[in-house]
Amino acid sequence: MPARSNCKSEIQMSRVTPRRPRVTESKRRFIIVASKFNARYVQGLVDHAEKELNTLARNATISIQRVPGAFEIPVVVRELASLDKADAIIACGVIMQGETNHAKNLSRSVTDALQRIAVDYGVPVINVVLSFDNETQARERCLENKINRGTEAARAVVEIANVMSELRRK
Repeated sequence: MPARSNCKSEIQMSRVTPRRPRVTESKRRFIIVASKFNARYVQGLVDHAEKELNTLARNATISIQRVPGAFEIPVVVRELASLDKADAIIACGVIMQGETNHAKNLSRSVTDALQRIAVDYGVPVINVVLSFDNETQARERCLENKINRGTEAARAVVEIANVMSELRRK
């Protein structure tokens, strides 16, 4: 019989920010592709990501590319990946659930496209296009410090860039 999942434990785990990876002195190129829609929350993600990147990767070049909304993020990420412009890319967007399935469909579409781009082009893409049921969830994860997903994205992007660099040296 399969083990039962402890939902309470899983929920608690998602509220814990991952440990910081080691600081790297390597030159890295990171691009943040950020939606203009739900600007307040997206800017919170971007600000936290930039702050963490500046701490973890002092010699990194960080640039930001703005797009109209979450739906436009994958096409710009694909273009950047195809041009080999970045060691890794962070995709930032916020999708708020409304009364229809649009948000759910949009989230799935963007997630699938970003994963496909990362695999096809060999450029890590950290997906921080987030879906929320309400403003409270968005505020907690985008603007506050305790479980900020922008901070998490920066940690993940530095870590995966280090992994990819190691693999490519072998």
